[in-house]
Amino acid sequence: MLIVAENVEKIYGDPETGYHALEAINLEIRDGEFFCLLGASGCGKTTLLNMLAGFEPVSRGSLTLNGKPITGPDSSRIMFFQDANEALFPWLTVSENVEFGLRIKGIPAAQRREPAEHYLSMVGLSQHKNKLPSELSGGMRQRVQIARALVMDPEIVLMDEPFAALDALTRRKMNLELLRIWESTRKTVVLVTHDIPEAILLSDRIAIMSVGPKSHIVEIINVDMPRPRDPGSAVFGELYKTIESTLSRIE
Repeated sequence: MLIVAENVEKIYGDPETGYHALEAINLEIRDGEFFCLLGASGCGKTTLLNMLAGFEPVSRGSLTLNGKPITGPDSSRIMFFQDANEALFPWLTVSENVEFGLRIKGIPAAQRREPAEHYLSMVGLSQHKNKLPSELSGGMRQRVQIARALVMDPEIVLMDEPFAALDALTRRKMNLELLRIWESTRKTVVLVTHDIPEAILLSDRIAIMSVGPKSHIVEIINVDMPRPRDPGSAVFGELYKTIESTLSRIE
């Protein structure tokens, strides 16, 4: 297993009297898997994602990557944020934004160009590489984020409700775009969402989380459906109802 969490807890403040955000988190995430954390607002999804990224320390328990404790952020894990307007540098072009991480690593400009152009082509933005983020649509800005993450060649891409700010039509288009990119790269993806159809459409497995405090994983569901998945199919609808019923019982 790539990521293993064993009895992980997150406590803010005093260990006994402070706020227990997460309790008894046990999960295993496989190499190359598309894994989803699903739950209502305030259930600790983002807190757990931040712990996987190394932004938040574990209060109790064990959280490991390739058998080694996650003690802080590193280049093996890239976080993808919801608001591309805040994540992208507005004074840099699309190409410069994608190359930024490579530049920080000290890779010369001539060696940055080819991988940046490769991933810009993958997300369909080659013709927009000289534009500023302000000249792009919301969906296009999110695709820049995807290219910027993949160019760093991380083991894991962590996504915190990346399409929540988009309109419904653009969001579904981005779901399909993300799925296409994942199928071509087979990077491990951990996606946080509260959107049930999004989780079913994209994921290999879905971890349903309870509402905090002391949020925990109620159930992990295998999405045993071939891709591409049809939201109008009976199987999709039945799984939707199952997940919706589970969420309604724990709220």
